[in-house]
Amino acid sequence: TMPAHELLRYFRIPELADFRQYVRALPANSLTGFDALTAFTILWFAMRPRAPTPPSALAMQSVEVAGSGGARRSALLDSDELLVYLYEDVRTVHQAFQRGVRLSNNGPCLGFRMPDGPYEWLSYQQVAEMSECVGSAMIQMGFGAAPDQNIGIFSQNRPEWVVIEFGCFAYSMVAVPLYDTLGTEAVTHIVNTAELALVFVDKPEKASLLLEGVENKSTPGLRTVVVMDSYGSDLTARGERCGVEIVSMKAVGDLGRAHRKTPQPPVPEDLAVICFTSGTTGNPKGAMITHRNMVSDFSAFLKVTEKVIHLDVSDTHISFLPLAHMYEQLLQCAILCHGAKIGFFQGDLKLLMDDLKVLQPTIFPVVPRLLNRMFDRIWGQANTTLKRLLLDFASKRKQTELRSGIIRNDSLWDKLIFRKIQSNLGGKVRLMITGAAPVSDTVLTFMRAALGCHFYEGYGQTEGTACCSMTVPREWTAGHVGAPVPCNLIKLIDVKEMNYLAANGEGEVCVKGSNVFQGYLKDPVKTAEALDKGGWLHTGDIGKWLPNGALKIIDRKKHIFKLAQGEYIAPEKIETIYVQSEPVAQVFVHGDSLQAFLIAIVVPDVETLGLWAGNRGLVGSFEELCRSKDVKKAILEDLVRLGKDSGLKPFEQVKGIALHPELFSIENGLLTPTMKAKRPQLQNYFKSQIEELYSTTKV
Repeated sequence: TMPAHELLRYFRIPELADFRQYVRALPANSLTGFDALTAFTILWFAMRPRAPTPPSALAMQSVEVAGSGGARRSALLDSDELLVYLYEDVRTVHQAFQRGVRLSNNGPCLGFRMPDGPYEWLSYQQVAEMSECVGSAMIQMGFGAAPDQNIGIFSQNRPEWVVIEFGCFAYSMVAVPLYDTLGTEAVTHIVNTAELALVFVDKPEKASLLLEGVENKSTPGLRTVVVMDSYGSDLTARGERCGVEIVSMKAVGDLGRAHRKTPQPPVPEDLAVICFTSGTTGNPKGAMITHRNMVSDFSAFLKVTEKVIHLDVSDTHISFLPLAHMYEQLLQCAILCHGAKIGFFQGDLKLLMDDLKVLQPTIFPVVPRLLNRMFDRIWGQANTTLKRLLLDFASKRKQTELRSGIIRNDSLWDKLIFRKIQSNLGGKVRLMITGAAPVSDTVLTFMRAALGCHFYEGYGQTEGTACCSMTVPREWTAGHVGAPVPCNLIKLIDVKEMNYLAANGEGEVCVKGSNVFQGYLKDPVKTAEALDKGGWLHTGDIGKWLPNGALKIIDRKKHIFKLAQGEYIAPEKIETIYVQSEPVAQVFVHGDSLQAFLIAIVVPDVETLGLWAGNRGLVGSFEELCRSKDVKKAILEDLVRLGKDSGLKPFEQVKGIALHPELFSIENGLLTPTMKAKRPQLQNYFKSQIEELYSTTKV
């Protein structure tokens, strides 16, 4: 209803000085015949993005080290000497927490909430005291204060997790996380390999699972289980019958308070965590991570971000990514080192958005799967042409600012378009980081603009503690993983069978530095496969150096296979492209050396499929659409379009697909706990669909 000339004047930004002058010179009523959409069309052309000069810090992000065989280091370093620690008084994770205790002035440390309630907080002094009590109790129970004493933690994220781990660290013990969804066979393997005699669990059900192993004599060494939640006398009696003592967390605390021991803190070379990696085949491998590994890696993260993000006691981190993974462990170390606070989610990801609104975190780590869902939901709510036009327009305006190094959430576009998106995350987020899997360029670029905060993408693996490369501050481009972090070098080595040559700036990514793990527990063969004699960690990923010294992950070495004609296929690269399709939630690309082409199993997105299909005249319930040949044909065409736009070769494009209505998940055994596809299991699960596709697809 606003006259167009007033509308144009309302959208005042510096770039439009000349255009505004022209508008002001017009008679007051000369544009009143224009409707609002016409005015926005004028604005679209008048305010189209120009080519700003990017910040100079983005020009060269890594530097080649002389005499290193092409290895590159972070350009943030003043010399070729790699970073090991950032603070003189922080050489171990135990010291990091003690620093936080000093800085916090006994402020809030760990927070939790009940449904519909506020967050309740444990102070730093309370956490420190509780940790020492847990450590003292373990010693009183006969467990040694030594760097070879392994203690199991089998729990979702909650304050007790951190209390137990720092109780271990105070007395030089080693924490061994067990995943919630690993399954009985893997749990048994970890208990035996790590020789766990004591395991802390959150729920009685997990205690029962552990007792089954003792009862059937598959885990004879387990003798104590500590349960955080309340439990019945039947569990205690069951433990007595098989020789396992069931103890409450409260009893452990009381025992420690009655028998306080002087802390015996670790040295940097001592083991801190044995993190069992979730392999897609076989039993998980126990990556041995030292205090030096952890301190150097989170110090490198802090070094990268220190000029734009200064962590302090006012910061709040939301903990929902599994603490059994090093990604979350490293972020929490950085938070606690600065006296900031950590609020835990309620344990149900469906309630995460409610937790975000109540907690109002400033630090929000994410994974691509969550970003994709946020992106789809935002665009799904823009359900008219005008709304999509405005959302796209506002996003491009913010992206123009990003290219100039401007990161903010108080622009006109934030107030008009993005405020609701930001408020859904609590409204105070100033740092986000994504990792664990690739994220699409489109999603990352849009979310950087929409959220108006510093947004990093990291790359790494458990064997490198967590992070070995990371985008630098004010980076606005997507599709790469930034530069080596300051604690490690990265070099690329030849993978001749895939025609990737280091001389061309391509090859397998290898990492060397103080964050590289010590090997796999009791597995010298696998250790030798991962670590060469020169100390380089071979990641199995294929990388490419970009002209500015950033690293782009372009392929995967481990899962490659040949088609019948001899072409090498890297399915994960193709899946990363295809999953960008609007109606698609998950994709499994399959092929083998006996077949001449690729096929795929596609899981449509239950939230977007209906609208997407409706726009093409296809209607029905989600299940009906998944059975529709027309829907399948339309999705296949969209996948091929995306593949072509992304430069896939014809033989890399799938020729046929089957639609499956149920998501691949940890629960149905098709994903690892780190949300990676279990390819052999997927192949076996969809055996009949794969055979049918190969018998019916015409190429």
